[in-house]
Amino acid sequence: MMSRAGCMSKGSASTSAGASAHGGLLVIDGDASLRLRHFIEGERTSWSAASVGSFSAFMAQAGRLVICGDAEDALGDSLYEAVIYVRGQVRSLGADARFEPMTDTDRAAVKGLLSLAGRSEDPGTFKRVASAKSLYHWHADANQEY
Repeated sequence: MMSRAGCMSKGSASTSAGASAHGGLLVIDGDASLRLRHFIEGERTSWSAASVGSFSAFMAQAGRLVICGDAEDALGDSLYEAVIYVRGQVRSLGADARFEPMTDTDRAAVKGLLSLAGRSEDPGTFKRVASAKSLYHWHADANQEY
């Protein structure tokens, strides 16, 4: 059941779980298929999942995604201001996504989100993925290579 505060799944989720979300908390205790939380918006959006499929957080505009397991291809493709925290292996990052150093603020945010989801992983074991911000403006001379 979905409420304004959040949604909890004790199993796995199919394709596009949480697509076009505008805030709230989605916790998936199992794995999530393709495109988890694609094109999300909302300052307070926060999510947690075991492992996620390809193109998760595609075009994510705001909020945070916490992945306690692995991520398939093109994680965070075309990210804007969203931040992804991933504990496991990342098969590949999407266009304009990059790994960045974790800060104390990031570790505190992950700890809080894990607590909301009823999880106890060590925030120090997560990696941060964010936008390189090269897709913010289209450049005619880029020859479609971003």
